[in-house]
Amino acid sequence: MNRERRFAALFDMDGVVLDTEGQYDLFWIEQGKRFHPGMPDFYKKIKGMTTEKILEDYFGGNMDLQQQISQELEEFEEKMNYPYVPGVENFIRVLLDHGVRIALVTSSNNVKMSYALKAHPEFTEYFERIITADKITKSKPAPECYLLAAKELQMETDVCCVFEDSFAGIEAGRNARMKVVGLATTNAKEKIEGMVDRVIADFTGCSYDGFVDLMDGGTMMF
Repeated sequence: MNRERRFAALFDMDGVVLDTEGQYDLFWIEQGKRFHPGMPDFYKKIKGMTTEKILEDYFGGNMDLQQQISQELEEFEEKMNYPYVPGVENFIRVLLDHGVRIALVTSSNNVKMSYALKAHPEFTEYFERIITADKITKSKPAPECYLLAAKELQMETDVCCVFEDSFAGIEAGRNARMKVVGLATTNAKEKIEGMVDRVIADFTGCSYDGFVDLMDGGTMMF
């Protein structure tokens, strides 16, 4: 196992670092009932998208409605809880101790990030770079966000690993030609395992050795 190589770990935020997807489901289920009653899986369709992309794709004909939903979402996010996904803090610290470069790559905007940073000021120690929706022009599944993270870390894509939970995010990682670990926090293991290099329930027990083995194409349990 070659420990001389340097790797980068790129973490999505909601459903990967923070266990917030259940709260977002409640918000978007309500919006679906109000404005897209014929689309019962509306809240699933928009996972991984930026708010701007959601509003453009599903509320594009009504600017007043877009503004209303955006304001309601901002108020919702300000009051949200931001608990960690089990094991992620320890895993991040282990990676940092071994010189892994780490970035946070999220579809959330800077306003939402300010709320997350207020809850977790330690993010500035954990993540060398933070890529938000305000820094990109194309939402996931476009690879722009992950390619930007690699560029800012000055790392090649073949030494980057993406940690994602949504279909759009997983596809973005794949489109960036990076290794992808799928978190079965939002979608069942059976739904994502054919799309990713590994599936984990959370980060409990994840090790540096398992991470390096994954990056080197091995089969060690992560």
